[in-house]
Amino acid sequence: MSPAEARLKKVSSDMTEAEWGQRINLAACYRLIAHYGWDDLVDTHVSARVPGPEHHFLINPYGLMFDEITASSLVKVDLDGNQLTKSDYSINPAGFTIHSAIHEAREDAGCVLHLHTPDGTAVASCMEGLLPLNQTAQLVTHDLAYHDYEGIALDHDERPRLQKDLGNKNHMLLRNHGTLTVGRSVASAFERMYHLERACTMQVRTRMLGPVAYPVDPTVVDKNTKLLANPDRQELRSTTLVWPPLLRKLDRLDPSYKN
Repeated sequence: MSPAEARLKKVSSDMTEAEWGQRINLAACYRLIAHYGWDDLVDTHVSARVPGPEHHFLINPYGLMFDEITASSLVKVDLDGNQLTKSDYSINPAGFTIHSAIHEAREDAGCVLHLHTPDGTAVASCMEGLLPLNQTAQLVTHDLAYHDYEGIALDHDERPRLQKDLGNKNHMLLRNHGTLTVGRSVASAFERMYHLERACTMQVRTRMLGPVAYPVDPTVVDKNTKLLANPDRQELRSTTLVWPPLLRKLDRLDPSYKN
């Protein structure tokens, strides 16, 4: 029996190895969010689609801190909100509204990440939104959508509007609310959020220095937009260059996310 098969038997006899691998990556994402200080008590959420033909996805048990989440504690749900795995916890209903909307509409949504950080929410609450003030922001602004705030996301009628506003973009500012990214994998959703959050922090700090930022030549912005237009190249970077060292970092800090 391989080590992966042994781990599977500890969790569930009917769980595929592909699902277990996705659980490990998603649990790692929650731990990394806590490590970078992006968590918000037990609120905000990340989901990942379970490999296979069903539109099932994994999400956090509502009531655990992000640094407590493990692969086996994640809850599997369907697009109707039915919990498909046993858990002592329910799921965040607002989280279900947001994540089910995107998983339903986007076949490429392997992972959806949503945060309420101070800087991300600050920029989402400004009229100007995120501006291409610097190189990091330009990794994001060409692929950025906006969605107006409708209150805590408990109303499933909001889902079509969220789907329409996101379209085929992979970064979103939820006005007066927070940040959101989509990726084919947990790795790419996380890297996109890293850049989005960092760009928001840079904008907040730049605005603190004064109302006027040093101008960027529009032709440079266009040049970077064309350079970043290949999603396959971006996915390859995330999964092979960025994610493996992040997992090694977690393994040094606390490998219990794999449990």
